[in-house]
Amino acid sequence: MTKKKIAWITDSTVFLTEKLKANPDVFVVPLEIIFGNDAFEDGVDLDTETLYQRINSDKTVPKTSQPSSGKFAALFEKLKENYDSAIAVHISSKLSGTMSSCIAGAEMAGFPVEAVDSKSLSYAITVLIEKGIELAGDGLGVSDIATILREEADNGQNYMLLGNLDQFYKGGRMTGTQYLLGSILKIKPIIRINTNGEFELFEKVRSEKKAGARLVELFGEAHSKNHIEEVWVMHGNVPDKAKEMEAAIKSAFPRLKTFIGEISSTIAAHAGEGTLAIIWHNEPK
Repeated sequence: MTKKKIAWITDSTVFLTEKLKANPDVFVVPLEIIFGNDAFEDGVDLDTETLYQRINSDKTVPKTSQPSSGKFAALFEKLKENYDSAIAVHISSKLSGTMSSCIAGAEMAGFPVEAVDSKSLSYAITVLIEKGIELAGDGLGVSDIATILREEADNGQNYMLLGNLDQFYKGGRMTGTQYLLGSILKIKPIIRINTNGEFELFEKVRSEKKAGARLVELFGEAHSKNHIEEVWVMHGNVPDKAKEMEAAIKSAFPRLKTFIGEISSTIAAHAGEGTLAIIWHNEPK
């Protein structure tokens, strides 16, 4: 059997398009979601619908845990049979230790892996993997592809409206002051993942409607300075709100490609049901 050149590794915070799901060279290592003594693998034995039901019925905030280095090592041992090497694109290393586990697992298995920090999550990872597969198709080597993807990771931009401040705060992603501002004063915080790959409070807006309009405005500011082909509206079980956001973007930018998708269970465990986010990739004009 001839060896396939590159395996593509990612984690369950990614948004898997139908094309990536159908690609036999793409492998997803799930993060764990923990309710008390019960641990579930994201996307394997826990979907978002069950997650929201459990949060609402238990009234507890779940914890998330990165995959172990042993889990990565076991995968890489199997991949050795058919692949020469792998490129791994993971959730921001500032938000999770998943990439560190991947690197440690590769060392344990003695398998060459180029790890790329997406400095983000969800569709931002998707874009990098798709770009990498395209570059591999053009004949570029693993090292060169990884270098380009690390540069491309800096071009992602995102803003989100959290569905549940309580979950975000208890998950350690928000300070007490920010939490109080949002919960008591009913201010809607706009959160983003900054260029370092960390969550930050970007802006405070008085209502959800104004916050939604502000997201479209922020996209417009980026669109005026960069070449942007597509914008992705991601949501936590609020497809109607996502469609409203898409319609507002389409109204302002009729030629732009748009896509609606759902956030994964790992992201939903922190951001909460009702979350709305927009993600895009800036290219120079």
